[in-house]
Amino acid sequence: MSERTPSTWQHWRLRREADGLAWLELDQAGASTNTLSAEVMAELGGVLDALEAAPPRALVIASAKPAGFIAGADIAEFARLDGPAAARALVERGWALFGRLAAVPYPTLALIRGHCLGGGRELALAGRRRLVVDEPGTRLALPEVMLGIVPAWGGMLRLPQLVGPAVALELMLSGRGVDARRAKRLGLADDCVPARVMEAAARQLALAADTPRRAPLWQTLQHRLLAGPLRRLVAERARRQAAGRVRREHYPAPFALIDIWEQYGGNALAVPAGAPASVEALFASPTAQNLVRVFFLQERLKAFGKDSEFAPGHVHVVGAGVMGGDVAAVCALAGMTVTLQDQSLERIAPAIGRAAKLFERRLKGDERGLRFALDRLIPDPQGQGVRRADLVIEAIVEDLEAKRRLFAELERRARPDAVLATNTSSLCVEDIATALAAPARLVGLHFFNPVARMPLVEVVAGAAADADALRRAAAFVRRLDKLPLPVKSAPGFLVNAVLGPYMLEALRCVEEGYAPATVDAALTAFGMPMGPVELVDTVGLDVALAAGRALAGDGAAPPVRLQQLVGAGKLGKKSGEGYYRWVAGKPEKGEAGAVPPQLAARILAPLFAAAERCVATGVVADADLADAGLIFGAGFAPHTGGPLHCSRTLGETRIGTAGTLHEGASVMTA
Repeated sequence: MSERTPSTWQHWRLRREADGLAWLELDQAGASTNTLSAEVMAELGGVLDALEAAPPRALVIASAKPAGFIAGADIAEFARLDGPAAARALVERGWALFGRLAAVPYPTLALIRGHCLGGGRELALAGRRRLVVDEPGTRLALPEVMLGIVPAWGGMLRLPQLVGPAVALELMLSGRGVDARRAKRLGLADDCVPARVMEAAARQLALAADTPRRAPLWQTLQHRLLAGPLRRLVAERARRQAAGRVRREHYPAPFALIDIWEQYGGNALAVPAGAPASVEALFASPTAQNLVRVFFLQERLKAFGKDSEFAPGHVHVVGAGVMGGDVAAVCALAGMTVTLQDQSLERIAPAIGRAAKLFERRLKGDERGLRFALDRLIPDPQGQGVRRADLVIEAIVEDLEAKRRLFAELERRARPDAVLATNTSSLCVEDIATALAAPARLVGLHFFNPVARMPLVEVVAGAAADADALRRAAAFVRRLDKLPLPVKSAPGFLVNAVLGPYMLEALRCVEEGYAPATVDAALTAFGMPMGPVELVDTVGLDVALAAGRALAGDGAAPPVRLQQLVGAGKLGKKSGEGYYRWVAGKPEKGEAGAVPPQLAARILAPLFAAAERCVATGVVADADLADAGLIFGAGFAPHTGGPLHCSRTLGETRIGTAGTLHEGASVMTA
């Protein structure tokens, strides 16, 4: 090796081999994960200067960190930008630097192992070739729209050229990541190899790229067609798809992305500053500021459990119903051995069937991984797995005495160091723990339905909970790649305690004569993913009735219509009829009609009040955690930054017709 990194570089390592191949590795100083901070980007400019002075035969760009390739731009720096001009300068810097990388005369290859996100993905796109490592942790994504911005460092230009506009727009508009094998199938990567041969494969592919390949005929034809009317048709189709997912007034970035691709060739810097799709407009939007806030809220939740090394190898779940069975499935999917207990194999069988479908979706194309995941999920009607488990989770019927009897038995049979957890959603952990000789062992792990999709898990502390048990419970949640939220034991904890009054207020509006579809339309217009009446139908009217009085907190009788429907056996989605008729898993709503002004504000008011109450009484430590819990556990409109942030910034009176925010409302700060 004839050259190593100049001593002035803190983050990049350059080494040259005798055959002319150069290796450039990013190892960001003082960080566990690589991000493209201003300092890292400035240093990359210096690297390109050095390579321009002495061009290599080929260049491989890789990460020196085990955590992944590059996680993207430094979001903390983005949050500190002091105005639209600074945002444009940031975009100009990245666009110019990656354009310079794309134009170098020698072949370049990105060796991608682990996460390759945002700006990291744009850097890889600026290279001539890409090689991905076939490991579970390898994910490629351009998730900028999830922060209210767009991939402006070349992603909107180069990705459509690489894989075609339809695929590229879908990937950018959804923000979803793809694994290594799918990346190769889509054309995002030139090849996909195991880790053991990645360096040899990178060397071979980079050196073989001395002569640029001719573009395939389909690609040439596509570029010609997209220069004309076809471009507009592709853009219109993408707009319709985006409008089916989000509202433009709440989430402007997806629509701006389509405009930039269609009208400006993917160059965000070409958009006039006054246009809605401009860098300046997106940066100044309340949505971008609030979504950055949500990002940091998520990072705060991810930090819980980091102070524990607890990594359960064996989990025992008691109760193979929808919740228990699905909790067992996600544990097995995460690599844990799981024993699933219920009264008989017949009761366990449906849970195994659901798990198999989940594994097939998540491990598509990985037959070996699918087989191993199924092998890890073991039916255990006799409960033999209790004695070996590191963690025991109870998910039986919401009956206090039944849970007490079960935990008295589990404590006798479980290992002394095993964590004991209940998935109760409405009972106090302390009341269940009275059956234990050591009640401090019991913690709550409240999952949300559907378990596989919902990211939040409330980690519930009873009055005398053991601190180490709570830390281990949070660490377990992170092993599932979910978000732990510490809460204190109280009726409904945080999420259900806040949703209860909100849903009941919606049902009272129906009681007064508002159509269920009108009530739901008011809240979906505000930005909720599902209307409150549909939510009641989805969770079950019997469940809503049982929890109603306790969670409403006002002692009022439940709505008469709710009681009548439950009495008639019309329990919502699970019975086929409730407030709506359900056909093929979807509600028949009909026309919502005109939505009265302030209807959304009325229904949201009890939600805001309940969230404030949970903070005031210490159910959750602070308002930020309350907002995080309700965004990730209840789907509260992320573009608002969370219910307490929304109510304190705008005030309930600023929520106007159809639940939308009045124009001129103050910008929500991160």
